[in-house]
Amino acid sequence: MSDIKERLSDAGHKVADTAAAASHAVAEKAGQAVDWVKEKVGMGAQQAPDAEVAGIKKGMNILASCGTKVGAVDHVDGNAIKLTLGDSPDGLHHYIPTSWVKRVHEDHVHLNKNSAETKSGWKPSAAGCAGCGA
Repeated sequence: MSDIKERLSDAGHKVADTAAAASHAVAEKAGQAVDWVKEKVGMGAQQAPDAEVAGIKKGMNILASCGTKVGAVDHVDGNAIKLTLGDSPDGLHHYIPTSWVKRVHEDHVHLNKNSAETKSGWKPSAAGCAGCGA
């Protein structure tokens, strides 16, 4: 009897994990679709004013345009934001250009890139962000 309960429990966990992965994939694709539509109608890829970028503080969460947390602010280094090691998927520091900032809220930073674009475009140093545009 306990073997059946364990199998059911394992199956339940697998279903929950699969549902969570599917939900994340749907959210990611929905974010990409929104970005695409905004770009096509001339509403996308706008960056925050410098005054807002100046409001970026250590510890703020960084949210991609799809709503996924991609890291937290370690500090601002010129025209780049250094992400903390604690949220790094590979144990390395990553930098993103301030030109990717859409707006700064009280406790978080919103980007104009989705999480896939952010992760594929982040840099290993602040110098790598020098020529990055929106």
